[in-house]
Amino acid sequence: MPRGTYLHGSDVEERFSCALDGGGWRYTAERSDGGTIELVADGRWRPARLQVTSGEHVLRGGAAGAELLWVTAGRERSAQAAGFLGDSPGLLVAVARFLGLAERERVDVRLLELTAPALAVRTVPQRWALAETAWHEADDARLRVERYEVTDLETGEVSEFHLAGDVVVAAPGIELTALEDPPNFP
Repeated sequence: MPRGTYLHGSDVEERFSCALDGGGWRYTAERSDGGTIELVADGRWRPARLQVTSGEHVLRGGAAGAELLWVTAGRERSAQAAGFLGDSPGLLVAVARFLGLAERERVDVRLLELTAPALAVRTVPQRWALAETAWHEADDARLRVERYEVTDLETGEVSEFHLAGDVVVAAPGIELTALEDPPNFP
């Protein structure tokens, strides 16, 4: 089971663990700023259960058919979307695996972005592309690393992140600083 630490910017650490779990996947993390995340994805990588805390704010959510539901500040909302996004790399993993893109394939999706610190939710249209897959030598083993390009369809801004199995190895503003066990490759 991979356990490790992500560094957000230069000051917030996210200590995480993730594991394949009975036909799905589980990601849990505690942040040095007091925030937490627990994500349970089903066998199709849809968020079966999500709980995010940030200060006094708590968001709970999950998938119900084609819609994502969430509750925050006592109000329930829903929207058609492929997944949740936010500060946590665990959310990137779930969306990437849900999309299941082949190399050089791209798709336009609507995602729900959680904004800190109040955990406000906004719908964002994005284009995700699996730009390339490369093999890297790591600790006497070959590691498959995928490079994703994500385009914000409202602004045209393009970012990229690198994913090895169920661990983000690099992303804008995120550095993997420790990893105890190798990633799971579902």
